[in-house]
Amino acid sequence: MSKLKILVAGLVPDEGLVELKRDFAVDHQPDASRAWILKHLGEYDGLLLASTRADRELIDAGKKLKIITTFGVGYDHVDVDYARECGIVVTNCPISVRIPTAEMALTLMLATVRRLHFYDHAMRQGEWVNVSQPVNMGTSMQGKTLGVYGMGRIGAAVARFGRMLGMRVIYHNRHRVDPQLEQELAARYVDFTTLVKTADVLTLHAPALPSTRGVFNAAVFAQMKDTAYLINTARGALVNQDDLAVALRDRQIAGAGLDIFVDEPAIPMALTKLDNVVLSPHAGTGTRVARLAIAREAADNLISYLRDGQVVNRVN
Repeated sequence: MSKLKILVAGLVPDEGLVELKRDFAVDHQPDASRAWILKHLGEYDGLLLASTRADRELIDAGKKLKIITTFGVGYDHVDVDYARECGIVVTNCPISVRIPTAEMALTLMLATVRRLHFYDHAMRQGEWVNVSQPVNMGTSMQGKTLGVYGMGRIGAAVARFGRMLGMRVIYHNRHRVDPQLEQELAARYVDFTTLVKTADVLTLHAPALPSTRGVFNAAVFAQMKDTAYLINTARGALVNQDDLAVALRDRQIAGAGLDIFVDEPAIPMALTKLDNVVLSPHAGTGTRVARLAIAREAADNLISYLRDGQVVNRVN
């Protein structure tokens, strides 16, 4: 009996595909173009997809396709509703991205609040910044309020980091989390307006949905403290980037740390000219350990469904 065929499209560590290759005929195409995928996808039963958009055209090309798993937690590049209509399971990798992404959020929090970009840029220009002058000082995080927008796995991990730094934690979610988790994190549920008005550091961890796209805009920035910082390691679509650039330029808010953008790899030029924003190239899971763990989780998604008949990490 011939093995089911799996297409792995994108830069995925081969070491994470070892078990997958034992049970299936795996075709790893790191540099596969969209045109190549469209031409050949009809041969495959499963698809591990890194970044190519799985729209209706691509899904229709997968005539034998039974499952798509994304290489990461994000799945906004997959038309999950149409895949469901076509009987195709869509899964993601939420477990392995949790700590690496939370680490990046913490890194951006510290870098922005302690003004590392400003200091680094000045020193590279030959200037020794006098941090005894209040205008050049950063902010301490101890005793400040961390606002978490989206208290899922990653948001909860960031909340734990915040607590370690001595921060108070408030959060806003579509639904309140389990009271036991609230107690563990010493986190208080608040409405959206209270979140944005109260947070000293506001960190975003929600998916890109119709209800969340562009929710952080000029009206919201006007409600935030002028000493507050915005951190986004979730999805670029949550933030109106033009409005954010204006808010940062006019010092409506103190700063921002951004790891994701709306139209990657394009970055708004207005953001690159500011010294109160730290920019990172979607590097939240950009470590060898993290990428290997994601590959193994994606492989497990495929194995669980195609070999064992069990669906894990389903998003549709």
